[in-house]
Amino acid sequence: MPFDARPRVHGNTRRPYAALEEDGRGMRRSSRQERGSDGWRRHALLPGLVASQVPSVALAQGELLTRLRPELLGTSALSLIFAGLTVFAATTSLVYVRERARWQRRETALARELEAARGQQDRLSALLAADPQVVVSWNGRNAEPVFEGDSGFLGAPGATLALAYGAWAPPVEAKKLELATDALKERGEAFGFTLRSKTGPFIDVEGRPVAGQAVIRFREVTGERAQVLALRGELERVSGDHKALAGLLAGLPQPAWTRNPEGRLSWCNAAYARAVEAADGSEAVKNGLELLDRSEREGAARARREGQPFSARAPAVVAGQRRTLDILELPTPTGFAGIATDMSELEAVRADLQRQMDAHVRTLDRLKTAVAVFDASQRLVYHNSGFETLWSLDPSFLDGHPSDGEILDRLRSERRLPELGDYRSWKAGVQAAYTSTRANEDWWYLPDGRTIHVVASPNPQGGVTYLFDDVTERFTLESRFNALSRTQRETLDSLREGVAVFGSDGRLKLSNPAFAQSWKIEADLASAAPHIDEVVRLCRPLFPQDEIWSELHSVVTGVRDAREDYGCRMERRDGTVLDCAAAPLPDGATLISFADVTASVNVERALTEKNDALEKVSRLREDFVHHVSYELRSPLTNIIGFAQLLGTEAIGALNEKQRDYTSHIVRSSGALLAIINDILDLATIDNGALTLELEEVDVAETIAQAAAGLHDRLTGSKLDLKVEIAAQTGLLRADGKRLRQVLFNLISNAIGFSSPGQTITVSAARDGGDIRITVADQGRGIPAEVKEKVFDRFESHSLGSSHRGVGLGLSIVRSIVELHGGRVELDSAPGRGTRVTAVFPSEGVSMSDAAE
Repeated sequence: MPFDARPRVHGNTRRPYAALEEDGRGMRRSSRQERGSDGWRRHALLPGLVASQVPSVALAQGELLTRLRPELLGTSALSLIFAGLTVFAATTSLVYVRERARWQRRETALARELEAARGQQDRLSALLAADPQVVVSWNGRNAEPVFEGDSGFLGAPGATLALAYGAWAPPVEAKKLELATDALKERGEAFGFTLRSKTGPFIDVEGRPVAGQAVIRFREVTGERAQVLALRGELERVSGDHKALAGLLAGLPQPAWTRNPEGRLSWCNAAYARAVEAADGSEAVKNGLELLDRSEREGAARARREGQPFSARAPAVVAGQRRTLDILELPTPTGFAGIATDMSELEAVRADLQRQMDAHVRTLDRLKTAVAVFDASQRLVYHNSGFETLWSLDPSFLDGHPSDGEILDRLRSERRLPELGDYRSWKAGVQAAYTSTRANEDWWYLPDGRTIHVVASPNPQGGVTYLFDDVTERFTLESRFNALSRTQRETLDSLREGVAVFGSDGRLKLSNPAFAQSWKIEADLASAAPHIDEVVRLCRPLFPQDEIWSELHSVVTGVRDAREDYGCRMERRDGTVLDCAAAPLPDGATLISFADVTASVNVERALTEKNDALEKVSRLREDFVHHVSYELRSPLTNIIGFAQLLGTEAIGALNEKQRDYTSHIVRSSGALLAIINDILDLATIDNGALTLELEEVDVAETIAQAAAGLHDRLTGSKLDLKVEIAAQTGLLRADGKRLRQVLFNLISNAIGFSSPGQTITVSAARDGGDIRITVADQGRGIPAEVKEKVFDRFESHSLGSSHRGVGLGLSIVRSIVELHGGRVELDSAPGRGTRVTAVFPSEGVSMSDAAE
């Protein structure tokens, strides 16, 4: 126990109190004697003090008498008074001298008594200071306490704090001391305790009434008695601990046992007995039932012989079941003690956890996100392949389990960290995650342009798990997406067409200002996300046709296997014409656009009316041309016939001038007939009535025939004709008559723009699947502004030559060549002649295409 609370009275402890009591009585007796002698001295000194004052009084009276008139007093009376005063003064002086001597003797005695009292006080103080103790006394119930001694041994500085029991005594003992102190002061009840202070020393506390005073003494227990009390407390503590441990071991669910120095079982708890299937621990000890197998028992025996602890994980049969146990057996002063912990479930959980961890590791290795795990000492304990790839770190460096700081320093030296002015502060901020209680996120912008999203998550067991995600591509895509979204938004806002996007739920998700303006509804309608029914209700006043609105409603909200486009034209009440188009979007939404085509519709109507009018005029013109051509052709044929008849002089001879007139009539009539035939051919081609008679045509022969028909003109114009036919030209599938017509017109045109002495070249060659027939002259050439019009009808340009024509030759050439599926190429420049090439497909054109 920490203290002995039983009251005790010891002989050696009573003597100081008796001495203190006797000294107190002596001091009080001396005080009374001193007070008595002082009173006596005061009475004895009174006559002396009076006598010492008599001479002065007498002198005063003598002066008074001398001042009186002499006649008032007689001489004898004055003598008598003076004699009496003299006797009184002498008597008083004698008494004063004697009392003064007595007072000096008494003063000497009192000085000796005072010295003796001081010596006694010094002895008492030395006696009180011999041991660590404090004495507290009260002269009355309500008097202030008087303290003697030093309370330093109590652990409370200053003697006055000895009564502050709570400052140095345990709470229970402090309360007991307060009650005992009150009982001593009120009723004079003595008490005695031995207790242990908070600082460790044992304290004897004794209280009793002494000579009418309440006195309490606090004294530190020292020497053997203190050692005995300490040992007794230690014994009680150890005994309590032993009982607690014994109870704990007995109640443990783990088997526990002890062995004697020889290694035989000496005690076991109930769990051990159940494990070996014994009725109780006594039976297990008596029969020496062992829990472990032979191999583990031999290992434990070797450890006992060597005096070493034995620790192992071993299988064992516990209550008939095979279990895995953690065995721990330690040497003790009295033998050996052991305990077995069932680790079967833990082993199963650990194996399952290991399988899960392996699966997680495999999963983490497949992630692109870099993962690094650091333990509580900031050492790398795990990283996936993504971490190694992201930071391009040497595997051997990572296998050395570097610290967090070492990795950061290495990355900084390789310029793979953000470039900051205060790297140390930044690094300290990163490593603050080890003392944080929640995950921290950060963004690292690296010098190479990459952006890394960093998440530092504290681990429950200490350390940090870092996740590094390269979000550069995502940021780039987000930036592009945002830019595209802004572009899309601005594009939609700038469109003249009204655009509305409805989601799969039928609500308006997006619209542009043109949509609101065209239907005269609020511009911020999309922000309220109205349903299409509400939008149709707002738009119906301008276009009340329910069939089209129902179709649009079905396109937006209908569930169909195949989503298709939809289009219609809306002619509103206000005269506006809108082309409506609905197109499904990939995300399930539907885009509806409204294009204002009012102006184009009006123009279309005007053009249609004008086209109808032009078609009527064209038909009238064609009818007129056909009519005129046919009407002119018959009399012209007669004119030619009669002129030729006259030229033959079959009906009579003609003079020279008549022959010239007849020849001129024939040539002019022939030219006019050719013009009429060209007009008829163009009209036939325009009407699609010209039919090609396709056959295999010899190109060289056809060129020769066309040249023969123009022999007279070539000779008359003094021009040379040069024909160049490539050997591989071969046959051309075409209409021979129309081909000769094309060549005739081209050569005629070259003759008209050539000067005497120049050469016209006609060539033909095969070019892949085409046959190119070219007529080239050495004439003046055609200016650029004229080249665009030479194939137009009735376009005739003399270009400074004597050639005159109606401008139909080249138009007929292009029309006939295009009917054959070919094309006409013109190459000419002023001063270097003209080359006109007709390109024909060698296989010709089908009959259906020719008819078209």
